[in-house]
Amino acid sequence: MMHITDFDFVQLTKDTPLLPFVSEDEDLNNFLTEDAKNYSADLMAVTYLFVDKEKQQIVAYFSLLNDKMAYDPRERSIWNRINRLIPNQKRRRSYPSAKIGRLAVGQEYARCGLGSQIIEFIEAFLVKNPKLGCRFLTVDAYAAATDFYRKNDFEYFTMLDTLDKTRLMYFDLKPFKDKLEQGI
Repeated sequence: MMHITDFDFVQLTKDTPLLPFVSEDEDLNNFLTEDAKNYSADLMAVTYLFVDKEKQQIVAYFSLLNDKMAYDPRERSIWNRINRLIPNQKRRRSYPSAKIGRLAVGQEYARCGLGSQIIEFIEAFLVKNPKLGCRFLTVDAYAAATDFYRKNDFEYFTMLDTLDKTRLMYFDLKPFKDKLEQGI
């Protein structure tokens, strides 16, 4: 079985050579080749690569950016469920979050469990050595990818986007952090 630790982990910079990468989604391919370096230069998102040095190709990548989960009065029941995760004295109208802007696995490496490993890697990346407060991990998941995110314990943030091209989903990082600290 393949594991992401088999590959080099690299933060994309303006000087990082872009090795070959092809996923099943042209939009994700185009983001990496046309936009990722500009997003980084403009402080909009940071992209990270998993690289197979032996084959000289990018195995997978993901981009992270800041986000917030904010109260929407049209979704009171969902917000109440989220608020119950937070102690009373710390409840707010919005919570700090990090967003997965893009996540893609190359065609050659697809359906080997790498996507789920990357999700867990991102969660650990955010909680093991935090640089800023971040309670939730969010994603605007393509409708075709919502099952993947549900399988990785993401919840829908709203039901108002059920017919949209993307669905806003979230993952609570606190229980994940607690499990890491307990060694589970």
